[in-house]
Amino acid sequence: MKSFFFTFVLLSILTLSSCQFRRSPVLDTDRNILRSGTNYYVLPVAHGEGGGLTLARGNGQTCPLEVVQEVSEGSNGLPVNFASANKDGIIRETVDLNIKFSDASTCAPNTVWRAEFSNGKRTLTSQGILGRPGKDTISNWFKIDKFEDHYKLVYCPSVCHTCKPDCAAVGSSIGEKGRRSLVLNNKPLKVMFKKA
Repeated sequence: MKSFFFTFVLLSILTLSSCQFRRSPVLDTDRNILRSGTNYYVLPVAHGEGGGLTLARGNGQTCPLEVVQEVSEGSNGLPVNFASANKDGIIRETVDLNIKFSDASTCAPNTVWRAEFSNGKRTLTSQGILGRPGKDTISNWFKIDKFEDHYKLVYCPSVCHTCKPDCAAVGSSIGEKGRRSLVLNNKPLKVMFKKA
């Protein structure tokens, strides 16, 4: 009788623990679950915050490698897809994932997002590596977190247990000619995901 009671209590605790730590799925603008391999536009929620995300040339670059926002609010930018570290095909809140532009018409050899330190800022480029979680790819992993009534993108990877990343939200920095570069800072860009 004691072993039955002990087993029942243990199973109850494990069930409650697994429910407590299960992450909520991220939803698109149609309230459907985001899925790996499906293309989405990442759009700002607020008006006056620019358009969707795309690639642009940086100083001295012959190929667009920097992740930026379209200046025009009416532009969706380039579609992205997500590859989650949890491999179940569902994109969930606060789970490590790679973000990759899915448009192959760009001359960039790779379109996986990567966090880099450049000109005194932490910027996003398309020089990342898809998959291979660990310390060598720590700069390529992002998360989608709930932010008020929508979402924000965050750089705070947990794919390396011995690494201590400098976590920050993905925000937008306005530069020359109104260019909106994506940077890591403490002013998150509130976003939504629209199926392409």
